[in-house]
Amino acid sequence: MRPEKKSIIEELKKKLKESGFVFLTDYRGLTVAQVLDLRNRLKGQKSQFNVVKNSFLAFASKEEGDAGNLSGIMEGPTAIVTGNGDPSGVAKVLVSYSRENERPVIKGGVLMGRTLTAADVVEMSMIPPREVLLAKFVYVVASPLSGLAGVMRQKLSSLLYALKAVEKKKG
Repeated sequence: MRPEKKSIIEELKKKLKESGFVFLTDYRGLTVAQVLDLRNRLKGQKSQFNVVKNSFLAFASKEEGDAGNLSGIMEGPTAIVTGNGDPSGVAKVLVSYSRENERPVIKGGVLMGRTLTAADVVEMSMIPPREVLLAKFVYVVASPLSGLAGVMRQKLSSLLYALKAVEKKKG
């Protein structure tokens, strides 16, 4: 294998290893301006859109553990979306862009070692952002505690009223 090809495969391996997720799309029909627009939108989600040759991706993904599950969804021209941002946010961008422009066609992906279908990526795009989920979690955890604090405050107030009444009666 030529050195240029080896360096491309090594770069792909590095991207697959460092990325928290990998989404595959069919980029056919996208104009250069649309690709640039999609890349800019994905940049806001800390991710990248790269067109890759399937044979290079196959070599790179074979040697990477989690990303090795890509072989079943690499058919036709392929572009990968990789990054370390919020996977549901990236899925939202891909799905909304795909709906607006009817392209790119989402093929699937890999997240934490699990192979995702195109339908899984669409479902993932419906998950609220991470910040909203964290806020809901904090509310669920804090709600009983604040209720308990209110009950304890009420009991303390009742005890104080009772003591005041006794003091008044004896005073």
